[in-house]
Formats: sequence, structure tokens, C-alpha cells
Amino acid sequence: MAAGDDLKLIGAWPSPFVTRVKLAPSFKGLSFENVEEDISNKSELLLSSNPVHKKVPVLLHHGKPICESVVIVQYIDAWADPGTGPSLLSSDPHERAVARFWAAYIDDKLVASWMQSFRGKTEEEKSEGTKQMFAAVETLEGALRECSKGEGYFGGESVGLVDVSLGSLLSWLKATEMMSGAKIFDPVKTPLLAAWVERFGELDGAKTALPDVDRVVEFAKMRQAQAAAAAAASEN
Repeated sequence: MAAGDDLKLIGAWPSPFVTRVKLAPSFKGLSFENVEEDISNKSELLLSSNPVHKKVPVLLHHGKPICESVVIVQYIDAWADPGTGPSLLSSDPHERAVARFWAAYIDDKLVASWMQSFRGKTEEEKSEGTKQMFAAVETLEGALRECSKGEGYFGGESVGLVDVSLGSLLSWLKATEMMSGAKIFDPVKTPLLAAWVERFGELDGAKTALPDVDRVVEFAKMRQAQAAAAAAASEN
């Protein structure tokens, strides 16, 4: 990418939504300036760039902000030169619509249930979240079978929007497996997804963008300890 293209990403490394945005330029072969945000003390740059949600990620292109991870990924794909890396969205209108549907499903169903399994206030809430998470994974197994058309990715022969959307969660999902002992992408129950996880993780763009799983585990344990301490303090 030419120096004058001026891409700046406001983010925080633990966020899978920030990872999602990092994956897009990584696959496209684009460079960007990473601005690490302190979520506990949000900067004026973040607040002024995303005054509605006040959340990361925010992409600044020539100083103009673009917010929401899936929107940013599509912006990068549309803005980058056609010959720059794989096209993350098909030129076919129906295939684009299908990809956007599954990208939304990942956030609405998989991410929401995973967060409930991780942050639920009661064991019952966590158990229900885990149940819904595995149901979403099984649904995505069928989506991969349909969208890949026998190739290796949701995007077919190369990664697409759905691959980026799901791939951005892999470090956190693997960390969850390590902490819970449960196999989220089971080679027996979801063989296509299990193979996809390995295939995606070996891509250079994924290796560049995905955070280290051990670091994610350490961060997750720290957050759990902070939440437990806060809960104990509120009871006293």
C-alpha cells in the first residue's frame, strides 16, 4: 500500500472485532497504523471518531472514520484495488447477500451465545449459552457445506467475508476450549469446520492478525478474577 493511503485502526488487541478488521488488510496485503486503545480510559480520538457507540474498532481513512467491524471489512474490500489480494465479497448479488446473512448470523447467534456461556451470571445461564453456541456451530457447518461448493472456504477457493467474520473469533474460541475442556469444533460432529479451522489458521494473513491463544487465556483469566472480585465486593 502506498504511504499516502493513510489507514489507521483504533483498536484493542483482545477484541475479536478488532482482529476481524486486522484480518482484512492482512489478506489484502495492505498496511495500516495500529493505535492501541485503553478501553478503561477511552481517548478523545476514539470518542470523537465513534460518538454513537464509543467502541472499537474504528478505521480512519484519510482521517474519516468508519465504524463497526463488518462494515469496515466491506469498506476495505470495496476500496482496495481489485487486484489487491482476494475479493472478500463476490461480484454476484445473491452470493453477496448470502455472505452478509451468515456474517450477521455469526455475531447474532455464535458470538452472543459464546459470550453468555462465558459471562452468564448463573450456571444455568452459562449452560444455556453453551447449548446455543454448539447449536450455532452445527448450523455453520451446514453453511460451510453450502457456501464453499466443495472448496476450502466459505468464500469458495479463497477467504471471503464469512471466513473473516468467523476466523476473527478463533483465538478466543480456542482459549475457551483450553479453559473449559470442551471441543467447540469437533472433528466428528463438525468435520468441515474442524478442517476449516486448521486451514484458516495456516494462512499467512491469519498468522499475522490473530492474537496468541495463551495471551488470550491469560487475559480471560484476569477478567474472570476481576469480575469475581467485583461480585464479592458488591455482596459485602
